[in-house]
Amino acid sequence: MKKKLIFGGIAVALVAVLIWFGKKNSKSPEEYETEKPFKTNIVRKTVATGKVIPLEEVEIKPQISGIIDKIFVEEGAKVNKGDLIAKVRVVPNEQALIGAKGRVSNSKLQLENAKIVYNRNKKLFDSGVISRKEFEIIELTYNQAKQDLQNAQNDYQIIRRGYTGSGGSANTNIRATTSGMVLEIPVKEGYQVIQSNNFNAGTTIASIADMSKMIFEGKVDEAEVGKLELGIKIEVVLGAIENKKFPARLNFIAPKGTEENGAVQFKIKADVTLDEEYFVRAGYSANADIVLEKKDSVLSIKESLLQFDKKTEKPYVEVKTSDQEFERKDIKLGISDGINVEIDSGLTANDEIKIWNKTSKKEKKKDEDENDE
Repeated sequence: MKKKLIFGGIAVALVAVLIWFGKKNSKSPEEYETEKPFKTNIVRKTVATGKVIPLEEVEIKPQISGIIDKIFVEEGAKVNKGDLIAKVRVVPNEQALIGAKGRVSNSKLQLENAKIVYNRNKKLFDSGVISRKEFEIIELTYNQAKQDLQNAQNDYQIIRRGYTGSGGSANTNIRATTSGMVLEIPVKEGYQVIQSNNFNAGTTIASIADMSKMIFEGKVDEAEVGKLELGIKIEVVLGAIENKKFPARLNFIAPKGTEENGAVQFKIKADVTLDEEYFVRAGYSANADIVLEKKDSVLSIKESLLQFDKKTEKPYVEVKTSDQEFERKDIKLGISDGINVEIDSGLTANDEIKIWNKTSKKEKKKDEDENDE
């Protein structure tokens, strides 16, 4: 009796297993959807990051060293060429001042001596004792002594006040050398400034630029710079001005690149056409959309349909031959915009391409349930 019960239990279990396998095998195979190629316009772009700056920016520097006594303009003010920007008060160097004063005293002594010699020899010349040639040499020495004294006095005044009596205050008055807007005044009243010379660039008192002429300055990668041409049209988008694109034209591509973070970057510049409705400030961050290649109405597919051979890495797709049956077709690609890709050969407009990476409804629901948990 017990043996019958054991054999009966084994038989029931075997039947249950067979029923479970039957149900599992009876499930319908996974079904794949398909898509057909389509015609569209494909534009290949690159984005250059950079900023907009004035075409010409002029730095105003003093002609003499000293201390800023007064600033007459503010940042953002519009000035014309020749307008007074600031005034510099000269603080003379004590050693140079004493040296100049000593040269004046020496020149006075030399002039007094030359005058005595001149007066004595003039009487001799009038009496016919010396020749005209000898007298002219003495007269020249006297005139040179007067000129030396004048030069020494001028040097002394320049060191002490920054200008001579005849020059007025030309050197101490800092004036705009061009018309435009004052972008920056990096100094304040009381700051010490240094004049521009052969050994020093000098202290910048103000920066002036014409804000109606702006350029985009950015960088592009070496992989894309070879596709650029001077004169092509680009669109500049400013981070500070939303939903507005400014047209521009490329006018400069650097002949030499610079390495940044392991990649070689090339500087580019483009003339920006401004809109009077918007005020563009110098230094705004900007992105430039540059069209590298464009094709209209070409046979294309979505890039997500592509598969790549593991060995050759060549692209292919699976094309429907009958119900849920597909065959591999190698294809040749053209340009891509990151979403759609051009088909050069291998497909026709009537081919149905397998969507191989689309998540099934059950898998999608399972993922959603796991995320909820």
